Amino acid sequence: MSTTLHVCMTCRAGEVLEEDAPRPGAQLHAALDATGAPEGVTIVPVQCLSACSQGAAVALSAPGKWSYVYGRLTKEDAADILAGAAAYAATQDGLVPWRERPVIFRKQSLARIPPLTLPQEPSA
Repeated sequence: MSTTLHVCMTCRAGEVLEEDAPRPGAQLHAALDATGAPEGVTIVPVQCLSACSQGAAVALSAPGKWSYVYGRLTKEDAADILAGAAAYAATQDGLVPWRERPVIFRKQSLARIPPLTLPQEPSA
């Protein structure tokens, strides 16, 4: 099952920038791309993750798994982001045990989104 690491290319990370200035989100994408995706992970640039006040932002998703949005990231976080993406890709449901997550993923999670279909809970 393939994991997608979405990277917001338009994130300004709360900075006021000239129109032609490099965006922190684009710089983050370049750092992730230069390092290379872990096995089973595809890095995909996107135009906006609607986390503008918390940018630069990334999202992790895979079919049938919980999805996550993380913010307040920089290009210096690339190694931790990729380690977190690898841990996520290795799970069946997207739920990486708390202590196995990189610290930035523990502290900078903006949202956890359920998969499109959740397993049915047994009725009482």
